Amino acid sequence: MGNGTNIGRVRGLGSAHSGAHHWLVQRFTAIGNLVLGLWLLFTLLGLNDLHYATVREWIMRPVPATALGLFVLSTFWHARLGLQVLIEDYVHEHANKFAVMALLNLATFAGAAFGLLCVVRLALGA
Repeated sequence: MGNGTNIGRVRGLGSAHSGAHHWLVQRFTAIGNLVLGLWLLFTLLGLNDLHYATVREWIMRPVPATALGLFVLSTFWHARLGLQVLIEDYVHEHANKFAVMALLNLATFAGAAFGLLCVVRLALGA
């Protein structure tokens, strides 16, 4: 095992053991988004009309409010995971990568918090 080449330095070290978890979580959030998205679509199609008052009354029930909250969280988590891979692959300078990842985390956290706030306000009748 040589020390002069990149392959020589990593040969025999094994896997990093971190990629499988990220990949699995991304697949689980994708499945959750699919299930919750289909539920949302068919439930909204089953309503009599899609006026604000009707949808607000529907969201005031506990099950739709909880499912919509989970949908918001799962969607933003899935988006963050996908964009993280994109940043890791295409941003090569460490300072830029750190800055973009911090901005990504801030944006996804803010978006998820705003989405949850909207669902909670509608669910509580505010």
